[in-house]
Amino acid sequence: MTSPAVRPVVPASRYRWGALLAVGFTVLAWASAFVGIRAVAAHYEPGPLTLGRLLVGSLALGAGLLVARRWVWPTRREWALIVLCGIAWFGIYNLALNAAEQRIDAGTTAMLVNVGPILIALFAGLLLGEGFPRWLVVGALVAFAGAVLVGAATSNAAEADLLGVVLSLVAAVTYAVGVLAQKPVLRRLPGLQVTWLACTIGALACVPFTPGLVTGLAAAPAGATAGLVYLGIVPTALAFSTWAYALARMDAGRLGVSTYVVPPITILMSASLLGEVPPPLAIVGGAVCLVGVGLSRRR
Repeated sequence: MTSPAVRPVVPASRYRWGALLAVGFTVLAWASAFVGIRAVAAHYEPGPLTLGRLLVGSLALGAGLLVARRWVWPTRREWALIVLCGIAWFGIYNLALNAAEQRIDAGTTAMLVNVGPILIALFAGLLLGEGFPRWLVVGALVAFAGAVLVGAATSNAAEADLLGVVLSLVAAVTYAVGVLAQKPVLRRLPGLQVTWLACTIGALACVPFTPGLVTGLAAAPAGATAGLVYLGIVPTALAFSTWAYALARMDAGRLGVSTYVVPPITILMSASLLGEVPPPLAIVGGAVCLVGVGLSRRR
């Protein structure tokens, strides 16, 4: 008589290392997105670039969804939240971000967009009744002061730069709205399904930019188009997938802190690949923004 097969036990440390590797990839991919957008922006207008990136991301995520073969039909409320997430986070966010990076460097944009966690907490207190802890208010005021410093640094260069700061903050706001819309949906629906739906809805909202995308594809050099494809596959499809993998295995609060290293990595990448460094006062303002985000997480 043969003994029953025993399923091998996977050490917990292997799960931790897998989650850490996933976080590392996500952070690097999201940091590279700011640099990639800055590099491609010379050949693609913000709208066509957004549409192209989302189309590539939707195709890649759809392929993953076919492999996973897991689908849960959303309720009406879940559909409404997914549509809001798709339009805000994937549509307007990317459009504002692409437009901002035609005016200011990648590092400055990354520092401004990373005030998003504070906005998420503020919106949650206002809309979800989660309150306004003292450190949240302090952190928000500090981050606002940092944004003012960044605005002052860039406005000294050109009026268009100040518009880039405003567009970066618009991206931060729509990022926060998208996260708050996505959060309750993920309690029941698979993360890959939600991400694909939101990405596809964002792409559909950008369909009016199709003529510009066709023109851009015909005129842009191969390197710029390769950058567009990279933005759709790596920072969009793959990075969101590795983020979901890590989120299932790590504390959400600790995982959120990892995004604080995105701006410094972006600045290093931008300096080495594009030869761009934010103005000194903008770096100071960005650091103040990140300190504000850190203060908002104190308990």
